[in-house]
Amino acid sequence: MTFTRAIVFDAVRRLRGGKEWTPSDIATLDRAIDRALGIAETVRRIGPRGLALIKQSEGLRLQAYKCPAGVPTIGYGSTGPHVKMGFTLTETEAEAMLLEDLDRFERGVASTAGHMTPGQFSALVSFSFNVGLKALQDSTLLRLHNAGKYTEAVEQFARWNRAGSKVLPGLTKRRAAEAKLYGAQS
Repeated sequence: MTFTRAIVFDAVRRLRGGKEWTPSDIATLDRAIDRALGIAETVRRIGPRGLALIKQSEGLRLQAYKCPAGVPTIGYGSTGPHVKMGFTLTETEAEAMLLEDLDRFERGVASTAGHMTPGQFSALVSFSFNVGLKALQDSTLLRLHNAGKYTEAVEQFARWNRAGSKVLPGLTKRRAAEAKLYGAQS
């Protein structure tokens, strides 16, 4: 059996008698898993404003659906081979899935982008969560950020408001919020 955080969360949920998870419970278990695996706790984590931005932008869907690109999606925008049409989950499971998904983006941004303020880090995690790490890595936004051209970098967010060739108001709003967060000091 392959180890995943979801397996650990499921086992602990059974031990807890199905008691609901709070965000604090999830973070505590996540840290315990990291310690057990010998993973340093110095991994940067998205800030509360960035997390709220992702949740608001992605929305919560407890039943799998196909996003506008036709990709099976569930929870707060989770995609991948673990998402199958007809799949359902609880809000608590969606929260845990989001934190597990975010870990990959937090690590990817931390290893790709140079020096970052907390606001820049959170904005870049939100951005990459939506468009993918590869898109961030290939972007002018990241190139400008890494060159220390933060004013020019913040202007790049607005360019990422399309799906196909169509401007989407939701993406325009999200990119404006990410740009504002990127420019924030915390």
